Amino acid sequence: MPTRARPRGRDDAIVVGAGPNGLAAAVVLARAGLSVRVLERGDTIGGGARTAESTLPGFLHDICSAVHPMGAVSGFFRRFGLDERLTMLTPDVSYAHPLPDGRAGIAALDLERTVESLGRDGPSWRALLGPLVSRDAEVAQFTLSSILQLPRHPTTIALFGLAALDQGAPWWNERWHGDEAPALLAGVMAHAIQPMPSLAAAAAGLALAVHGHARGWPLPQGGSQSIVDALAADLVEHGGEIETGVEITSLHEVRHARASIFDVSARAMADIAGDELPARYSRALRRFRYGNAAAKVDFALSQPVPWANPAVAQSPTVHLGGTRASVALAEAQVAAGRHADEPFVLVVQPGVVDPTRAPEGKAALWAYAHVPHDSTIDHTEIITREIEKYAPGFRDTILASASRTAADLENYDPNYIGGDIASGAPSLTQLIARPVVSTDPWRTPIAGVYLGSSSTPPGPSVHGLGGAYAARSALRHEFGITSLPDLAP
Repeated sequence: MPTRARPRGRDDAIVVGAGPNGLAAAVVLARAGLSVRVLERGDTIGGGARTAESTLPGFLHDICSAVHPMGAVSGFFRRFGLDERLTMLTPDVSYAHPLPDGRAGIAALDLERTVESLGRDGPSWRALLGPLVSRDAEVAQFTLSSILQLPRHPTTIALFGLAALDQGAPWWNERWHGDEAPALLAGVMAHAIQPMPSLAAAAAGLALAVHGHARGWPLPQGGSQSIVDALAADLVEHGGEIETGVEITSLHEVRHARASIFDVSARAMADIAGDELPARYSRALRRFRYGNAAAKVDFALSQPVPWANPAVAQSPTVHLGGTRASVALAEAQVAAGRHADEPFVLVVQPGVVDPTRAPEGKAALWAYAHVPHDSTIDHTEIITREIEKYAPGFRDTILASASRTAADLENYDPNYIGGDIASGAPSLTQLIARPVVSTDPWRTPIAGVYLGSSSTPPGPSVHGLGGAYAARSALRHEFGITSLPDLAP
């Protein structure tokens, strides 16, 4: 049972929530020389970036996030020197998308290798993504900041906008001749759990596809917990403290600190602040919309997945859903509040690059299906069936499994409201108002109180930037510190 925070004099700053954003905020504050305390309601830190033996001993499964393309381009993690603190494993193939007839789209790290594999759609793939791949750092700067900030690279933004319009509108199939290329893009767009074609899904998918060719989709050796452990170790090294099993239900519990940063959902922020929030801001937080969800299953396997197309075995990340039309239909069914007949399934087989995840010869598999908000349906059999379509004999390799419904995911992490692992639908309107329209959306109207979760820009994924941006705002407004501290190891 969570306890209340124990006041200890006057902390400079308190961070509520020890997910990647909360820990990133704490690191920035501690590196600036402030006394920092992190309060986490759970018994363990990490939120969605944890790794555990959820099936059998020796099989390491990531609890939520597993692959980190956005972490690879995060300005915070680059300054933090994440690559120097742990081993990030970047595969030669970023993601794969098998089709029902045995063919597969293979998105290699090397753009030209991908172009060659796509046949007559190869030149269109290059024309769409090539100009953005060469501007990858500028794409990351644009997509991983507040959309209302002054643009630094207008040419890149224009190119990105044109590409999003090309793939986010009803004419999204006009440039393609075959099935593999559009299916590959549909798979990355589906990460947004939004209807497609849509500009929001296209923008999310294009950013992921661009990073897949420029820097790849890396996995941390040993699991996502390695990222959390690196953040926590740096915080403690610079004088910060972490307390687990502490639930904050009111601002009065953190009032002794000059600044408090909340790595919580917009709805939780409204509940914690209560009547202290101006009515207009409180309404905005409570209107913030949560999207559809994921139902997750971990599998312990006696061997790697027996994919019908051997090329799929080269990629840690596999998107299942068939053709672009089939993926779009499944996402439309979920958006309408129904369980898809054949849901989109995201599979991660970390053993492709990281043999430490399972005993020798065996494999740990991570998989989730898209489902409606608040779904309580166990998807073990459904996901097994979908993988079996592209890997006959998969069922016979299963030694054990562990399932979390969408409702279970919220019980595990209250930020995942209804099982929404993005902590707020990444729709176009909520990329502008996340959770409010502001050039400093991390700063609340209450003096010293900041929101630094995935409910703020730049939104979901493990990049630490929601917390880092909130910490930067707090340093400036509460402590008069206008430059970011050195974060290097």
